[in-house]
This record gives sequence, structure tokens and C-alpha cells, in this order.
Amino acid sequence: MQIQPVILCGGAGTRLWPASREHHPKQLLALVDQDTLLQATARRLDGLTGFSSLPPLVVANEEYRFVIAEQLRQIGHASRIVLEPMGRNTAPALTLAALVATADASDPLLLVMPSDHVVRDLASFGRAVTEGAVHAAQGAFVTFGILPDRPETGYGYIRAGGRCTDSGAACHIQAFVEKPDAATAAAYVASGEYFWNAGIFLLRASAWLGAMRRLHPTIVAACEKALAAARPDHDFLRVDGAAFAACPSDSIDYAVMEKLADHPDLGAGVVVPMSCGWSDVGAWDALWSVADKDEAGNVVRGKALLEDTRNSLVMAGSRLVAAVGLDNVVVVETPDAVLVADKHHTQSVKKIVERLRRDGEQQALQHRKVYRPWGWYDAIDGGDRFQVKRIVVKPGAQLSLQMHHHRAEHWIVVRGTAEVTCEDRTFLLSENQSTYIPLGQRHRLANPGRVPLEMIEVQSGTYLGEDDIVRFEDSYGR
Repeated sequence: MQIQPVILCGGAGTRLWPASREHHPKQLLALVDQDTLLQATARRLDGLTGFSSLPPLVVANEEYRFVIAEQLRQIGHASRIVLEPMGRNTAPALTLAALVATADASDPLLLVMPSDHVVRDLASFGRAVTEGAVHAAQGAFVTFGILPDRPETGYGYIRAGGRCTDSGAACHIQAFVEKPDAATAAAYVASGEYFWNAGIFLLRASAWLGAMRRLHPTIVAACEKALAAARPDHDFLRVDGAAFAACPSDSIDYAVMEKLADHPDLGAGVVVPMSCGWSDVGAWDALWSVADKDEAGNVVRGKALLEDTRNSLVMAGSRLVAAVGLDNVVVVETPDAVLVADKHHTQSVKKIVERLRRDGEQQALQHRKVYRPWGWYDAIDGGDRFQVKRIVVKPGAQLSLQMHHHRAEHWIVVRGTAEVTCEDRTFLLSENQSTYIPLGQRHRLANPGRVPLEMIEVQSGTYLGEDDIVRFEDSYGR
């Protein structure tokens, strides 16, 4: 049985600030182990028996495309990446994936997974997928219900057609329920008929497209038009922006799953119970819940010293963090921001992000370290009319041929060899050598060597924003 993993790579993860930023959200972070959440999602079917798994098909925001491609390359997954020019929710994203998956006349089962969830028990996940595949192969629309271990008001619920939590067998879906209050959530858990809605689905591509053509033909038409005008771009498939902009926004649940009871001819809605150490890692307290803890109940990442501290999460990103006499506290340190919060109030972190956005602060958007297709840079210092960056260029990579209206640049090579183009001259710089790029001159930096090129860039001028770049040539289509 052939399964096509579909990874939906959207979302900003604002409640996990300051680690998660709008331009580098939580699915691109290694929060639980060495893999990022995206990498862990891509690996989720590796080694599972009973079916063959195709390389993942990723539907992603254009903003993250190069980081996504690099992270998947690091784990050896030659994935196909479909770029959405703007977000239109999960139903159009899945429709794009289904159209791409059936373009060669095949009709695989689509295993639809958000890219930002944690699954700790892969064996249990595999057993649930195997059970769901039997029903999906027969035309059913399968979702996976997480066996609740507590009354949770932050999740939607699925009501099953009977008490099926003990057997692990699939049940018909009775209803989808919005996030409840605390008393209602407690009643749901006690009944044994309700599951957390994880937003993971398994269905045949043709079944999804058939249901969408019946229920939402305008979405299918817009996606088909957008794909008809799509163009390949390196590792990516860029769908047409104008056509996709006309696509209505809707979720998989609202568009199809909740309507199946009224349209039985489209296929049955089925929920497969699953207990696999799942979490959507929606906030810092959720990460604390699923992470490994020490004897005092603490979760520690990075260089941190704890004294008389219990039930806390301490993440040190760039320096030593010391915590003394704390209980149920979250401390998250990054090079440009520090969060200190009561663990029971981490849902309110998004209010801090909203204030940062309103005030135009860069800490809401991106980290000090910014990833680019050619490597990355770290803005290590800055002030009035100057900025200092550490730049690392991957072997064989090059920046765009560009110029700046408002700044000049000094480049100093720290490690490796730099190939510098400045106007009509091209020359090499070795370690400890430097050059000056005057304001207004066309220039390019490249790494012709086999080791990463590391350099320091000192910018000076009246305006130092990243939007002061005029590109003449670019290998990455920016």
C-alpha cells in the first residue's frame, strides 16, 4: 500500500516567542531533540512496515522555502515543495497537494500532517496509520483522535460513534466539537467517546478531490488554474499568485470532514484512536509537558545552572542562564530577547508579540541570525549609521549581484576564500584580507572553496535596512 506523506508547513507559532518568530517559526526549530519539528515530521514514516512511503510532499509558505529545503536535505529527504504565494488555510493546501500527487495518474493515500507537532511514540503512530490505511483505501476519510489524558480547553474534540477508546479500532465520526470550557471538557474525557482533534488525516487523493469538486468547486478551480500556470524554481514548484489569490480560504475540517454526515455518498468519516505522545506544542507549557525532565521536574536546554528550582523550563540559546528558587516558571533566552513567564500563563505570550508588531520591533519578525539560501548572517552589533554582521557562505554558493543606495561595506575574511566582484573587477581574498565596497557600486560575494566562507561585514551609511538592496542577478530567483 502506497502512502504519500503531505506536510503542511504554515503557521507562525507566536506563543513560542522568542524562539519562534514570524520569519522563522516553530516548525523550523529543534525544540524536543536534535531534529527540528519539520525534520521529525518528515521522518515519521521512516522504517514503519506494512506500506511504502513516497518522499514527502511539502506545501509551504514562500517565506520559509530555502530553510525548509535545507533542513530536508540535511536528513536525506528529496522532498517536493509546493509554494503557496499566500496562506489560504488547509483545504486549499491539501487540494494543491492532491492535484500534484495525481498528476502522473496515480492515486495514493495522502497522510496529511502539520509540520509543527510532536509524536514521541512512533510505533503507536505507525499502528494507527496502518489501521487508518485500511479504511482510507476503501474511500473513507480518516482522521486520528488523540486519547485525552486530561480535560483540555485548548483543543477541539471529535466525538466517536460509541466508546472505542479501549480497542484502538476505528469508529465512525459522530461530530466535531469546538474548544470547550473546563466543565464540558471534563465531561468529554469521562465519557470515553471524545478525542482531541490532532488535525492529522489519511485519505485517498481522488476521494478528497471528488469531495472538494462537489462541495467547493471554486477552490478546486482556483487551485487547478494556479497549478496550470505554475513554474519550477530549483527545489520548488511556484503556483501562480494571481490565480491562487482568488481561492477562498477554508480548513479541511470545515470544508469536508464536518459535511460528510450530510453527504454519505462521498465517503464515511472515520476516527482512529491514537495514543502516541502527541502534542501540538502550542505554548511553552505544552513543550514542558512532552519533554524529558530531571528529578526536580525541570526541562533544561543549553548552558543553564539551576538551584532550588522545580517544574520549570529553562532554555539558554547564546549565554549562561542561572535560575534560583523558581517554581513553575519558563525562562527562554535568545541573543536578542529574554522571556520570563509563569508556566500557567504562557498562552499570553502572543500578546507580547502583538505589542512588538504594533511597535514595529524586529524581534517579532526575525532572529538576529537570519538564514538565506546561500548561508546565513548574524547581526552582531549596530548603532547610529553602522552595523556589523558575521556572514557565513556555503561552499559553492554566491550572493546576488547587487548594489546599495545608502550604505558602503567593508569585508574581512575570517576563514576560507572569498571571490569578490566589484563593478568590472573580480578577485580572491584569503583569510585576514579585506576589501571595501563603495556606496552605489555593483558587487557580489561568492565562495569558490570547499569549506564554509566566514567573514565580518561592517556597514556604514545613512540607512542600513535590508530593503536597500537592488538585485541585478540572483541564482535563487529573489
